[in-house]
Amino acid sequence: MSGSYVLLQYGSDPFNNRYEDPEGRLAFSLSLAAQSPNLVIRLARHIPWAQQYPNVMGPENAYFYFGPETSPGYIVYGNNRISLPMSHLSRQQREGSTSRYFTAQSGRHYKWRITPHRMECMDGRTCLAVWEAVPSTEYDYDARLTLRPSALMLITEIMTTLILNRMYLALNW
Repeated sequence: MSGSYVLLQYGSDPFNNRYEDPEGRLAFSLSLAAQSPNLVIRLARHIPWAQQYPNVMGPENAYFYFGPETSPGYIVYGNNRISLPMSHLSRQQREGSTSRYFTAQSGRHYKWRITPHRMECMDGRTCLAVWEAVPSTEYDYDARLTLRPSALMLITEIMTTLILNRMYLALNW
């Protein structure tokens, strides 16, 4: 993708990792927010990275609230009181399909094409983001996320659904 942005993922645990740009600026971090009574994970977008790009929009945080025994729960963006079921942000339209769909807060629909080592976020026929796992023996990071400039307008939603899809794979939901 020409004119694209890259984030490097450090850590392979879908519940605890960070994303930095090639200059070492922390863009996003994923960490434990609470563990009792159920697991809550916080995705945080970091201001120094976001200030580099005027197109960055949307919420600075997303919270993943899991059900009992790490079952699918819901997601809350920022301080919003509206919760979205995890299943709504990673919908399967056909049985057996590896694609997952989500509706952004804007009402637009997007699709993730998913394989264990590569995921592509699509807006119609346009690829907005590509996540690729890399061999840990060759790189000091675990995956690379390449983003089109237009992806920055919904970057937190792209990151949230990417991470949710990685959790779905890890937990065999």
